[in-house]
Amino acid sequence: MFLHLDTTWLLFAFAIIPGFGFFFGTALDAIMGESGFGPTGNTLLFIFGFFVAVGVANKHGISLSDLKLAVACGLGGAFVFISVLALIKAGMARF
Repeated sequence: MFLHLDTTWLLFAFAIIPGFGFFFGTALDAIMGESGFGPTGNTLLFIFGFFVAVGVANKHGISLSDLKLAVACGLGGAFVFISVLALIKAGMARF
């Protein structure tokens, strides 16, 4: 998907996603507290999870030509990624 974007859309994606990541990372830090990774960590994990989810969906042949579907897939993947890492962190804290 990223290979077929022109420069404007690619820069737009790389500018908007970190903005959303910072917003959601700060909100998740307020919600999760000590169980989270801090605002910066949540932001970086959110950005990484978003782009990995879109890349995996594209690799499996899911067409993300519709922007709504691409955003939904990316947001879902980002939240699943942060949730899995938070569960691993909570499990490791018990031992």
